[in-house]
Amino acid sequence: MSAIIRKIVTVVEETQMEMGRQVSPPTRRAAAIAVIENPFAGKYVEDLSPLIAIGEELGELLAKRAVAALGIDGAKVQSYGKAAAVGENGELEHAAAILHPKMGAPVRKVLSKGAALIPSSKKRSGPGTTLDIPLGHKDAAFVRSHFDGMEVQINDAPRAYEIMVAVAVTDSGRPLPRVGGLTVAEIKGEDGLR
Repeated sequence: MSAIIRKIVTVVEETQMEMGRQVSPPTRRAAAIAVIENPFAGKYVEDLSPLIAIGEELGELLAKRAVAALGIDGAKVQSYGKAAAVGENGELEHAAAILHPKMGAPVRKVLSKGAALIPSSKKRSGPGTTLDIPLGHKDAAFVRSHFDGMEVQINDAPRAYEIMVAVAVTDSGRPLPRVGGLTVAEIKGEDGLR
């Protein structure tokens, strides 16, 4: 089953100034969000494998769109995250089926790497909901400078029989990070943690 996509929205956020200080180079984040039909809205279905396949399909599509929006090679992405919101007639397990079993592999392929788990969030809500996409370094989860998030919203999604699915990527960590911890230069990238 392929996703029936009503709309795709791409958002780029660039921070040039923080607390009166110049951010140089600016930090940039991009999210690609698809609004899709939920084939299982309004009914209980035991086998969610069609949604798992849709997650795999959307992983590649949305990662490519987000990376293109930043205008960089996928290998230069530093952080990533994913999120989904099901409309009121869906269930959280529908979002989980899209986000977890197979979405990660195509995202990592677009980025040429990604040893760390892809942070995720899911919720049930209505049109205009805010989707908070958690972000973390793609190769080392303990890089505190990259613990972050991106907020996105589409005014008419998700409708009751839809799912809003997002993938976000960054070219850096937070603006002006200074809470210590593992630095990007110290990453070993072997176990996804350090």
